[in-house]
Amino acid sequence: MPDGSASVRTSWVATAASSLGCPGHACVSGERDHPRSRCVPRCSRPATDSRTRFDPVPDDARWLPLQGTTNTRDLGGLPLTDGGTTVPGRVLRSDDLQELTDHDVVVLVDDLGVTDVVDLRSSAEVRLEGRGPLRDQPEIAHRHFTLLPEAGTYTDVYAAEDDADVDLPEGWLESLLPRSVAAEHETETPAVRSYLGYLTDGADNVVGALRAITAASGTALVHCAAGKDRTGVVCALALEVAGVEREAVVADYALTAERIDDVVGKLAARPTYAQDMARRDVASHTPRADSMRRLLDLLDADHGGAAGWLAERGFGPEEQTALRLRLTEA
Repeated sequence: MPDGSASVRTSWVATAASSLGCPGHACVSGERDHPRSRCVPRCSRPATDSRTRFDPVPDDARWLPLQGTTNTRDLGGLPLTDGGTTVPGRVLRSDDLQELTDHDVVVLVDDLGVTDVVDLRSSAEVRLEGRGPLRDQPEIAHRHFTLLPEAGTYTDVYAAEDDADVDLPEGWLESLLPRSVAAEHETETPAVRSYLGYLTDGADNVVGALRAITAASGTALVHCAAGKDRTGVVCALALEVAGVEREAVVADYALTAERIDDVVGKLAARPTYAQDMARRDVASHTPRADSMRRLLDLLDADHGGAAGWLAERGFGPEEQTALRLRLTEA
């Protein structure tokens, strides 16, 4: 355990609790074998209302100060259209988890209560990157939902990692098939076309990822490689279903821009991603609010919103209510 690790966790929780205007509580023991607790603010609320009633959390208080990731934050503290906010400690979003330190694992598992990891990387990425530190934690369930069309088909993270007979190409990009884009969307920006491709080629896995978030026994952690595009789309849909204000959904997506230099630098140093990082400059990787705003506007126009798109694919009102309560009910 690195020196000062407990103080780092204490600082994060204190900041979040202060932002929420509640007393808060966190397990900040520096000992690895202390009893698990969920390191999230616990706010008092009226007995007649199970949802939180406090001010939104500032963006800078939602970042998690992990040592092995650059883009990890809490989806709690975002304003709801009918009052209140999403609840901290229910869903985290992140870039990939391959470089987590022992300290980070303690924070995520023992302090933040992460029980479910929802991995949105391609099967080839999972295979090429190998096992991450959280895979050694028996209490964590790992679910894999690729959003990219692939030449190979795998149904879970274990098959992607452990099937020794799979013959992957040198780079994971070569394992992908062309994305499906409807003719009427050909004029959209590359980012929007990509996101629409996720919803076409990876529709079942988008729904599967949301079901995994809903069913998580503790804190769910959603990630891809950069924690920007695939993670951004899935989290935006979850927040839309939860009733988060549209501009707050868009702002959360765009918040990764604050860390994009570190995100790109981290991935550029890894053989799996070096090729993709090298062929485009940092600016082209930077998420722009207009991209997510446009995607959500298209869902509004074509499907009556994210809820309508999901309902058309079998994620109906009952499941949407369960997801909404998971994100909003204290």
